[in-house]
Amino acid sequence: DFDHFIASGCYAGLVKENWLIPHEVLQENMTGTPDCYLTLKPERITYISYPYEWSFDMLKDAALLTLRLAKEAIASGMMIKDATPFNIQWHRGRLTFIDTLSFERYDEKQPWIAYRQFCECFLSPLLLMHYSRQSLHQLFLAWPEGVPLAVTSALLSKRSKLSLHTYLHIHLHAAISKKNKAAEKKISFSKQKMLNLLSSLEGLVQKLRTPADRTAWDDYYTEAVERNNYLNNKKEIIRQWLKETGAVPFIADLGANDGEFSRMAAQSCDHLLAADLDPTCINRLYNHIKKSALSNIQPLITDLSQPSPAIGVNNMERPSFLQRTKADLALALALVHHLAVGKNIPFEMIADMLSNLCKTLIIEFVPKDDPKVQLMLRHKKDIYQDYTQ
Repeated sequence: DFDHFIASGCYAGLVKENWLIPHEVLQENMTGTPDCYLTLKPERITYISYPYEWSFDMLKDAALLTLRLAKEAIASGMMIKDATPFNIQWHRGRLTFIDTLSFERYDEKQPWIAYRQFCECFLSPLLLMHYSRQSLHQLFLAWPEGVPLAVTSALLSKRSKLSLHTYLHIHLHAAISKKNKAAEKKISFSKQKMLNLLSSLEGLVQKLRTPADRTAWDDYYTEAVERNNYLNNKKEIIRQWLKETGAVPFIADLGANDGEFSRMAAQSCDHLLAADLDPTCINRLYNHIKKSALSNIQPLITDLSQPSPAIGVNNMERPSFLQRTKADLALALALVHHLAVGKNIPFEMIADMLSNLCKTLIIEFVPKDDPKVQLMLRHKKDIYQDYTQ
């Protein structure tokens, strides 16, 4: 399978399109086992992220990439046997497939082995977000292997059944799976049926829309710029400090909002992680990156009061946000009051977290008389006597 993948030109074509991670082939047995064939050394991913940290359009584009790979592979006599977003990573400013060994020879008489996986891992969360108009990216923490079809069918609104493709791929699919009749029958398939299936899935995914266009922090910078030249002064200070710090490999912008300061800091590093708890802000930043020439900013959804945990086998398969994030420099701008006042986290614990995330920190203290802090205190008792510079 691997030899055909290379000889057919499928690998070269996908790498040329930046859809698949490039690799070197090493004629070296690193496993110590006699059945070792080749060793692949993939191009290094700077920062690993997971679908429970992605915005709606990131997951949607990951789904479309998976379908695009399947179609391209068929043209070379290959097919992908996996359809999980965990096979996709952010690389050089875009989503890239990383599981080279997912490609196997295509047997057109067989249905797509990854069809159900695609429906549960991609279609289910996307449809639930589309119809509920809510960001539900954390569904992957509850169901890392995909939201079960029966659960999705039960949670979707009745009007979702009016969509032919949603009805076929979710509701009918769930009903057939429940009866388990598919296992009893030998399904007759063909190449044309496979292409029709992929096109149907592609058309459905393309029509799905992001849950929300507005957020509580939409006008954060618009309002801030009107306050005594606050934003311009802040930009000048940060610009000067970045200049003094010099270029570094990795910067993390914690509480990045829609990336106003991320874009500035990205000029001083090889890779910048723009993290924020607001899915709409991160989705907006992601779409801005897609349209621009930016290749070193990686958008990520995370709530620093409860960052992504370690999950999987022995809690080691997928490390936590705190384990993965070891930046040379971090920005914590207009962030501390959200953690200390908004989330009741003591300064010592905030300091402990930030010191573990980076070597150098640029941190902004927002005083208690600031309008944003006063807004937080409007409906709660001021018990924050230690909240001082």
